[in-house]
Amino acid sequence: MAPRGGALGRAGGVTPEELAARHPRLFHVTTPGSWPLIARHGLLPAAALLELFEVEPARREALVARRRPASVPIRHPVHGEAAITDNVPLSEAALARCLDDGLTPADWLRMLNARVFFWADRARLDGLLNARLNRGRARDVLTFDTLGLARAHAARMEICPINSGSTIRKPARRGLTTFTPLSAMEYRDWQRRRGGRDVIVEVTVRGGVPDAARHLVSREAVGLGQTASPAA
Repeated sequence: MAPRGGALGRAGGVTPEELAARHPRLFHVTTPGSWPLIARHGLLPAAALLELFEVEPARREALVARRRPASVPIRHPVHGEAAITDNVPLSEAALARCLDDGLTPADWLRMLNARVFFWADRARLDGLLNARLNRGRARDVLTFDTLGLARAHAARMEICPINSGSTIRKPARRGLTTFTPLSAMEYRDWQRRRGGRDVIVEVTVRGGVPDAARHLVSREAVGLGQTASPAA
């Protein structure tokens, strides 16, 4: 049981108001042209998007349980076109060496593909977008109001101290406790259990955000000669 008190979070976990005080905006990176589909159906994790597009089960399993070296276009007679993003920063061999709790790379990939991810810090996101691996790639950055998003989806929200989809350089260890439900414990208790130095790098929502349009603050195109910078 988490102790009472602390600068961020009360007994029972971190409240939407406290998360928003620390991170007033959350940032999601998506493929250019995705917004009309997001506006209609919300932000969907890869697994849910594949289900919406009625992708054949065997292909669906392959796409969520294996590394994707490139974006995968999908089409549907009603929903139109979409793309399942790549997992370029992730190596299955490196992943196998840094997983805990008996997880396999396929287990971890399924976990990633069941969640929608938000960056909690714009400077960290900009560093990623301007890295050599991503430089020049066209992306849309969607900025969301943390308070509204968290009030609507706190029950399915999690905090994460690492870039969970990357194994570049010295990959952090990861396992069943890497994604901590927002309601599970206070922020300082969470930090203490993780060694005292971790901060929130990602915020996730299991299953997706159907009302994403309600919480959108701005959309911004980056890449193709444009440098990532703070959204207005």
